[in-house]
Amino acid sequence: MRPAIRPVDSRWNTPYGIHMATVNLTEETFAATISDNPIVFVDFWAAWCGPCRTFGPVYDSVATQNPDILFAKIDTEAEQGLAAAAGISSIPTLMAIRDGIVVYNQAGALPAPNLASLVEAVRAVDMEALRSSLSSGDTSEA
Repeated sequence: MRPAIRPVDSRWNTPYGIHMATVNLTEETFAATISDNPIVFVDFWAAWCGPCRTFGPVYDSVATQNPDILFAKIDTEAEQGLAAAAGISSIPTLMAIRDGIVVYNQAGALPAPNLASLVEAVRAVDMEALRSSLSSGDTSEA
């Protein structure tokens, strides 16, 4: 049974019921977190990964600057099944999910200005156009 998501405020739909700069996701909390939050960024990482350790503070800083978005982390060592289900073959991998649809999925650490630009780009995605494109089978703009 997955834990209930009890938001304190609609901007803070975390498995813990409070806003944190980032939250750790597990197989048990992943699906509910994605469905209960309009925008979720997910950092797939591992403690032994040098680039992950470099990217972590950048990710945390951008998360703090964007409290209306849920920034999550998945430890690929602890959550190997979840990482495999997401097709993670290299870390760090950053995924952005908007309204349940993956709109960004790429390996590699981003510098802070690029991550901030990505956050704005994800906010600006025309979801109606994306859904229409996906339903018609046209993935050229997706």
